[in-house]
Amino acid sequence: MAKTTSAYAASGVDIDNKMAALRAVKKLVHSTKVPGLLSEIGSFGGLFAAPGKDQVLVASTDGVGTKLKVAALAGRHDTVGQDIVNHCVNDILVHGARPLFFLDYFGTARFEGPVFEAVVKGLCKACRQNGCALIGGETAEMPGLYPLGEYDLVGTIVGVVPRKAIITGKTIRPGDVLIGLPSAGLHTNGFSLARKIIFEQEKLKIEDILPGTGRVVGEALLAVHASYLHPVQRLMERVTIRGMAHITGGGFYDNVPRILPKSVDAVFDRSAWTVPPLFRFLQERGRVAREEMYRVFNMGIGMVIIVRSADQGKALAILKTSGTVPCVIGRIEKGRGRVRMQN
Repeated sequence: MAKTTSAYAASGVDIDNKMAALRAVKKLVHSTKVPGLLSEIGSFGGLFAAPGKDQVLVASTDGVGTKLKVAALAGRHDTVGQDIVNHCVNDILVHGARPLFFLDYFGTARFEGPVFEAVVKGLCKACRQNGCALIGGETAEMPGLYPLGEYDLVGTIVGVVPRKAIITGKTIRPGDVLIGLPSAGLHTNGFSLARKIIFEQEKLKIEDILPGTGRVVGEALLAVHASYLHPVQRLMERVTIRGMAHITGGGFYDNVPRILPKSVDAVFDRSAWTVPPLFRFLQERGRVAREEMYRVFNMGIGMVIIVRSADQGKALAILKTSGTVPCVIGRIEKGRGRVRMQN
């Protein structure tokens, strides 16, 4: 159909432009197809075959947040799609679930095809890496709601876990050990504070070198949120995981207690791992209290895994051969369901 000028287009919403972009990414989305997918992009709803009756579906929704403002400043949009998929994968992984399919929401003031395509490329790349299908989503153009040149990106994931294999944290006991898996950077949390310190207070530009890190600001801030699916899956095959916590918004103090029984505390040894330079820069230049840093940021630890002390050696060996660098960062003690920091 030939493109025509319409009242809707004149108001800021160009349907033809949007539909052309959706057609352009159709092959990308098809590349994420996995067994169980029953529909193609463009359907009113995404269809996926339900697993057996002994299986439990696990779902999670989240957004990239103000990291998107950094992507806009950098003019780079191929990483944020990976961010949201990996974030959601980790959220259901803590229950022992593997991802089945993913849906996204992309909202913007003015639809720009190249930006949208770059975002979808990131979504598809992460979906392929995590073995899940990008089953559909929503693309909305709403002038006046979003600032020009910016967009919002939100995702929903659905995964599955055998009922008998659900990880709840209920079996966590004193004497268990806390194993940390390294983060790739800020992941998708704490960006409002980080942007204020870096851009407003320190007056740095997106292309400047971030002091003490040897990295360009944009590169450091846009580092892709790590997915822990593959190393954790390998670990689950051989070791009983008592609990896991994805360190996202709320840092250690808000995320770890979500899996703790009320009779125990998670005691972290802050000297057990080296906090990456980016976090040290934010703390020093922003004059952020130490405890607040651990409440806002992941401080270099993206996932906490709790196993029996007897399984510590085996767990570390499996994780090391799975492409990550784990370390013991604390222990479980009698308590009241809280996080305590030492050193």
